[in-house]
Amino acid sequence: MTSLNIPLYSWDNGAFIMIAVFALVIIGIIGAVFFMMNSKHKKND
Repeated sequence: MTSLNIPLYSWDNGAFIMIAVFALVIIGIIGAVFFMMNSKHKKND
C-alpha cells in the first residue's frame, strides 16, 4: 500500500494536452447549450 509507483497524474505524460482537450469539450458543451437556449427564445418570438 505504501509503494504506489503508478503515475495517475504526471505532467510528463502530456497532461496539459488532456487538460486542453477537456477544456475545449467543456467550452463546446457550454456553447451548444447557449445556442439551444437562443434558438428556443427565437422560436417563441
